[in-house]
Amino acid sequence: MENYIVSARKYRPSTFDTVVGQRALTTTLKNAIATQKLAHAYLFCGPRGVGKTTCARIFAKTINCLHPTENGEACNECESCLAFNEQRSYNIHELDAASNNSVEDIRSLIEQVRIPPQIGRYKVYIIDEVHMLSTAAFNAFLKTLEEPPQHAIFILATTEKHKILPTILSRCQIYDFNRISVADTVEHLENVAKKEHIEAEPEALNVIAQKADGGMRDALSIFDQAVSFTNGHITYSSVIENLNVLDYEYYFKLTDCFLENNVTDCLLIFNDILRKGFDGNHFITGLSSHFRDLLVSRDPATLKLLEVGASIRERYQTQAQKCRPQFLYKAMKLCNDCDLNYRQSKNKRLLVELTLIQVAQLTAEPDEPNGGPSPKKTLNPIFSGNPAAPQPQQPASPQPGYAASLQQEAPAYQPQHAPAAQTAQPTPHKSPLPNPQKEKKAPVMNAASLSTSIKRQPAPQPVRNAAQPMQPTPSAPVSENWEDYIFNEKDLDYYWRDFTNRLPQEEAANAGRMKNIHPKLLKDQTTFEVAVDNEMVQKNMQRLAPQIENYLRQQLHNRKIKMTVRISEAGEVVRAYSQPEKFQMMSKKNPSLQKLKDEFGLELS
Repeated sequence: MENYIVSARKYRPSTFDTVVGQRALTTTLKNAIATQKLAHAYLFCGPRGVGKTTCARIFAKTINCLHPTENGEACNECESCLAFNEQRSYNIHELDAASNNSVEDIRSLIEQVRIPPQIGRYKVYIIDEVHMLSTAAFNAFLKTLEEPPQHAIFILATTEKHKILPTILSRCQIYDFNRISVADTVEHLENVAKKEHIEAEPEALNVIAQKADGGMRDALSIFDQAVSFTNGHITYSSVIENLNVLDYEYYFKLTDCFLENNVTDCLLIFNDILRKGFDGNHFITGLSSHFRDLLVSRDPATLKLLEVGASIRERYQTQAQKCRPQFLYKAMKLCNDCDLNYRQSKNKRLLVELTLIQVAQLTAEPDEPNGGPSPKKTLNPIFSGNPAAPQPQQPASPQPGYAASLQQEAPAYQPQHAPAAQTAQPTPHKSPLPNPQKEKKAPVMNAASLSTSIKRQPAPQPVRNAAQPMQPTPSAPVSENWEDYIFNEKDLDYYWRDFTNRLPQEEAANAGRMKNIHPKLLKDQTTFEVAVDNEMVQKNMQRLAPQIENYLRQQLHNRKIKMTVRISEAGEVVRAYSQPEKFQMMSKKNPSLQKLKDEFGLELS
């Protein structure tokens, strides 16, 4: 019986030109050999199965070739090349650092480095998985790696460059190997299939290439597995069955159901997928990739980003024309959110089903009672009390939004109106506030009242009409007779907390943060500052700033109130102090308090 050799070993590249998907690196190495500009240490890093060790062997073979060809390749005829091909060359040494990672192993290697080559010019030492060396072994290797003998060249190969000491990296020329593209992998598999006289559908090879995830060794191993399963006739369906890969057909059917807003069939298809043993997370990531492929199929300029077979490419183009870009954007966002939340979810199947329902609802008509896109989330008016009885309609007056909301939201400062006139009299200048002759002017607070809080029990407030949202404060004066009331920091803090109590349930997190924040009134007595812990809280506070400013302007009867938000400095405390913290601060100022507590055995409540 003939000895069988797996394809990954049988078709391993033996020259630079046969290396797949690394043309830039192989060209650089060939030019370095041709110009005799060889470094003493190289580091080949990249994913598994992309050709790091293979390129290291070809490089070692080529620099020792006695009669290199014109294009910079080894001749495969001289004694050095023949010794290498027959695996009896003493000029090339390979060390597996995963199993030889101690200081003694490196010291033994350093002793061998001193011996010059018997045939050829260089002795090449290939250290595979070099990141597995211990720190002591790395340190023992440093001096030799930096100043080796003229005949010694080191090639280090690793899949995890970040684990290598910076002192090692600085002594090497670093070559980053890329993942092999799907197109290059498919082309190489087609050549292997031809040489082995195996029939293979392009779609089947494409699935194998995608499953390999950029590694040629993995692709050839999967190829051998598929050949054994199909007895030399590789078809798309057989590869799907053998590799337990979700068929494209499921995603095409699901997309058709989404476009028809058919939620029932979506759930049934997902149930069929689960019955076949597929994981929900694998399914949702595949669905995200399907929507992405549909998006790039809409434009001929991005069609080259689609890595599928020719027949399936046509199906993508056909279905992509049925999908609006907005639908694909939102569908990808929903699937991506589901993927992020999948691991933390307690009911994973329900999470995926809810995502499928939401995607199906994206195509529903807006006037359907149970469908249509979800309405935009807005912050509803929250500064309202119990519903009040409807009032008789007053004659229309040219009041701006701020004056109207001021009369509704601040009853404590509400001027007493005289009975309204039956007909409005034309005036040469329309005042934005009611006629000052028909109302009693509210008392103006003087500077002496700055130390006294104006807190009081809030009166029942009428519900604001939804058609009259809170308006921003106008920059120009409302009226010549308007007077801004003076307020102090106690008043500001009181209505700040009153605002937090009125926030809806969905803003509970922001309300909790605001209760631990004390706004600080600045020198101009109208601008106050809020210090927060981080940028996320700063963005939330800036989002709520217009509502906070409007509410405080109405309650404090001052149009000039302005809110600023900043991130606290290092060492600055922005939260409220607890009782133990307050006692510790007081004890530092007066040590007698601590003595009193210790002497009587007092405890803080």
